[in-house]
Amino acid sequence: MSKTTTDKAPDTSEEQDQDLGAAGSQLSTAPREDAPNLPALGVVGWARWFWRQLTSMRVALLLLLLLSLAAIPGSLIPQNGVDPTQVADFRARHETLSPFYEKVGLFDVYSSVWFSAIYILLFVSLIGCIVPRTWQFVGQLRGRPPAAPKRLTRLPAHTTWRTEAAPEQVREAALAVLRKRRFRAHVAGDAVAAEKGYLREAGNLVFHIALIVMLIAFAWGQLFKSEGTKLIVEGDGFANTLTQYDDFRSGNLFSQDALDAFSFNLDDFRGTYETAGPNQGTPRTYEARVTYSVGAYGKERDAAIKVNEPLDVGGTSVYLGSHGYAPVVTVRDARGKVVMDKEAVPLLPLDGFVTSTGAIKVMDGYRNADGEREQLGFNAFFVPTFAGEGRGTMTSQFPALLNPRLALSAYHGDLGVDSGIPQSVYQLNKKSLKEFKDSEGDLFKQRLKIGETMTLPNGAGSVTFEGVKEWASFSIARQPASGWALAGSVAAILGLAASLFIQRRRVWVRAVRGDDGVTVVEMAGLGRSESAKVPEELGELAGLLYDKAPGAPDPDDDPDPTDPAVPAEGAEK
Repeated sequence: MSKTTTDKAPDTSEEQDQDLGAAGSQLSTAPREDAPNLPALGVVGWARWFWRQLTSMRVALLLLLLLSLAAIPGSLIPQNGVDPTQVADFRARHETLSPFYEKVGLFDVYSSVWFSAIYILLFVSLIGCIVPRTWQFVGQLRGRPPAAPKRLTRLPAHTTWRTEAAPEQVREAALAVLRKRRFRAHVAGDAVAAEKGYLREAGNLVFHIALIVMLIAFAWGQLFKSEGTKLIVEGDGFANTLTQYDDFRSGNLFSQDALDAFSFNLDDFRGTYETAGPNQGTPRTYEARVTYSVGAYGKERDAAIKVNEPLDVGGTSVYLGSHGYAPVVTVRDARGKVVMDKEAVPLLPLDGFVTSTGAIKVMDGYRNADGEREQLGFNAFFVPTFAGEGRGTMTSQFPALLNPRLALSAYHGDLGVDSGIPQSVYQLNKKSLKEFKDSEGDLFKQRLKIGETMTLPNGAGSVTFEGVKEWASFSIARQPASGWALAGSVAAILGLAASLFIQRRRVWVRAVRGDDGVTVVEMAGLGRSESAKVPEELGELAGLLYDKAPGAPDPDDDPDPTDPAVPAEGAEK
């Protein structure tokens, strides 16, 4: 088989390396880094050097790692903005560590100076990375794929064949094939240059821009957010004003005017539970039926709030939280006067079967047997499903209201609510209280069924267990820019997927006439990194082009006279 060559001077190794370097250039939009050198003396030189370091991709990744590490203390250490009670408890238990934590801002991690500094530097670094990469990418989109190297056979993936088609026909066929496969292609000299995979760099840019959107959205949400909780007993309601919240937290730039005007009533709470099997007592469904209205004169509407299915009113979401029971009691004084009329008193659950505890406080209107004004207090212990008389202690056997019992222990005196010192509504301050005594001189206590009455010693009054209502705790949250944060997260995932799974690659097709007049076709491909996709794709393209420019037979070699199959000179043919 004869070899076909072209009339071109051989290239030196240095020229070939430069040629391949030009062909593979700008497969990425990463800004070119200059050779390291010392910054010029002076403020401008140092500022320029600092800016180059800050806007480099490695510094952006380092800042992102630091931000992740800085957020860890906020998850492990109680935060003032989340639960001040836990912070106070931590300070009481760790008297040595607490002053240090206070100085370095570990109780307010997300609003501390050092966390904000990392956050802002990361924001600036990402912008500094994205701007030059964006301009370079736009320039690549406006430009054309680079011309083919002189030696396509030196590329990692290449193929060649001879064809009788004219070079112009081969190049036209190559343009058609490449454009049909969504390559950007054009004729450059004696070759066709094509490129594909621009979405890789687009995905990279989208990922970084999405990170900036997420940072802005999170910062905006933290500055303008508001969230609080409210415990509501069946039949009671809530209006979205600051005085209605049991506890309330907000961002530094929050304004009370930003609260959405709405209200709702808890009409009914329904809970269902597993009745048998290893998961007996496990909640199956929680549902709060409410009636709500928007604005001062809004029309009332019915809604159901379930776990992970909040009620959305404007920009505020009402989430269903915990659940418990509120025994309904009626308290009479020594003269039989009602001082607490069928009032539901919420109690706090202690376990999964809603064994509950709390306090019942009669603060006004009570007079003892001597006609003196006093206050009453009762430690309350409640079980929705009692095991039965003589069958164990006051521990619930099931979370539903199947056999409720209320155990009370009675006190009288001063509850301490008029001292101005805040106290829990679920606990008694016994400092100024005296115990009611039974006939044996012990603390007077009694266990009640629904409808039963506990008569206090010495004609001091009575307590009647009227029934049970259910209560639900709601979390009312307003998180501005949460939609932007979600959109940024989705865009970041899509952009990252594009940058990881899409490969930027180039293909060249050269068609020239050889010394014997037969066209020589050379094809080669080059990707940003070593991948099996480039050779496979090049093989498919070569097959499509070969169908349009099929191979030509190779010329026969000179005959060998010693070959018996070759007739001798002068012999008959």
